[in-house]
Amino acid sequence: MSNDAVIVDVVRTPSGRGKLGGALSGVHPADLLAGVLTELLSRNDLDPALVDDVIGGCVSQVGEQSYNVTRTALLSASFPDSVPGTTLDRQCGSSQQAATFAAQGIKAGSYDVVIACGVESMSRVPLGSSVASQDPYGTLMHERYPDGLVNQGVSAELMNAKWGLEREQLDAFAERSHRLANAATQRGDFTGELVGVTTADGRFLTVDETIRAATTMQSLAGLKPAFHTEELAARFPELRWHVTAGNSSPLTDGASAALIMSAERAEQLGLTPRARFHSFAVTGSDPLLMLTGVIPATRRILERTGLGIDDFAAYEVNEAFATVPLVWQQELHANPDKLNPRGGAIALGHALGSSGTRLLGTLLGELESSGGRWGLQTMCEGGGMANATVIERL
Repeated sequence: MSNDAVIVDVVRTPSGRGKLGGALSGVHPADLLAGVLTELLSRNDLDPALVDDVIGGCVSQVGEQSYNVTRTALLSASFPDSVPGTTLDRQCGSSQQAATFAAQGIKAGSYDVVIACGVESMSRVPLGSSVASQDPYGTLMHERYPDGLVNQGVSAELMNAKWGLEREQLDAFAERSHRLANAATQRGDFTGELVGVTTADGRFLTVDETIRAATTMQSLAGLKPAFHTEELAARFPELRWHVTAGNSSPLTDGASAALIMSAERAEQLGLTPRARFHSFAVTGSDPLLMLTGVIPATRRILERTGLGIDDFAAYEVNEAFATVPLVWQQELHANPDKLNPRGGAIALGHALGSSGTRLLGTLLGELESSGGRWGLQTMCEGGGMANATVIERL
């Protein structure tokens, strides 16, 4: 149909380690995003004046990522000043939500050509910078949750206890993530989506810096719990503290972008759509068990589409922590071989605002490689939310 929202292309930077000294830590986040926007136009020989809107995701919108970093990036990429841009925050799912809004705008007839994108430089704008010492809640929120909420790592620990996950299961999944991502890199699976970045010291980064090919169960077993404190141990005596830096996603720098159009406009421009957006869902979930939202989000989108979990050729479930895809797989009775088959965020990084469109590109590449038709993407989000998206390869 002419108002189908189709995916023409998806690109991303390599994932840089999100700490000082990481390969991308010397690059301003607006420049990171500008790089992928420029490449997206160049690869598709697209006049930027045709872009109706650029919708970007970013979580820590402060400092160098403030003042609408998406608009800054598109101007830095030499788009005409007539092209607008906006930056949104749905926590880890920000750019997945950006893609959803872009596709919905096309389906509604409000847009013809949109870019959905995202960026996060966790080395230059550290996680939590946007709240720092300030209280992000307020009187009424504290009254509703008098015992207080917890960070995502503790939420993962609560899930481990509720679903009976052991440390060895988490570490085995983390080892798998690095092994699969390294194998995909060696096969060249990511070549079509990667945009090289010139680093501050003059290097040209073309591969993900976050993949640790030498990861073993033994090396993971030596890591200490990352979120244990005496105060939390007293509050949650049932927890056994299995979450480590090794079975969690690393702090990451990166940017990604997707070119989304109406099917009619793609045909007019002589561009070949690679996939179409089929369905969307977004749900809230318990903010204490905030990472569980992927379960109701997936169930909702399955109900809407009439598809069963076995109808999908691949699932991308963001590996914020190994806990999340393991619990999701258990609850949905999903085929483990279809789950993050090219590795996930534990190896490929989780540059918060960029992760949604990064996962979209990885999922699309896997469908094209395998010949599969349906792909499912879902992402847990801070505060207890999750997005789910179904795409159909064309």
